[in-house]
Amino acid sequence: MYGLGLLKGLLVTMKNLRRQPFTIQYPEERVSQHPRFRGEEFAWYEERCTGCASCAKYCPLGIIRIVTDPSGSAPQEGDKYKLEVFDIDIGRCMFCGLCVEACPYDALFMGSGFERGRYQRKDLVINIEELRQAEKRPSAWFRPQLEKESYNPHEGKPRSWREAGREDWRWHEGEKAGARFPRPGNGEKESR
Repeated sequence: MYGLGLLKGLLVTMKNLRRQPFTIQYPEERVSQHPRFRGEEFAWYEERCTGCASCAKYCPLGIIRIVTDPSGSAPQEGDKYKLEVFDIDIGRCMFCGLCVEACPYDALFMGSGFERGRYQRKDLVINIEELRQAEKRPSAWFRPQLEKESYNPHEGKPRSWREAGREDWRWHEGEKAGARFPRPGNGEKESR
């Protein structure tokens, strides 16, 4: 019994010795990621954000903090609010994407980064300035049109909000509520 079992175990070991290793030497070598990967970066398009706080409301962990102030023009009639604070605590985020699904104006997108390790938890909070300055490389998750174009957020160019939204941007043109979009052709440049 012991001799035959030992021999079978050695045969398994010898078979696996000839195989190529599965591990890679990270960070020198990298595994390719799927375009739908949801990571720690967030792509936030400020020109589309109205300050409605739907993303914060539907976050199951309550990690999104939004503080708004009326913009002064007409918030009761649906004008956008002035955002003072927009913080996302990715140290507690489970990357479920419910905040992205809840946004009615496609202002928030999941990103594809995963290398945001920090030594202190307070450094894992993404603030409004960091969201404004981040490159807009949205994940193809929950965006079939990006997947149809074979868009890869890791290699592709940053996307404007017109290219990344769920619907065509003209759908929002006639709305009273929502972000105010510059109209190309009226002498205004398209904002990115």
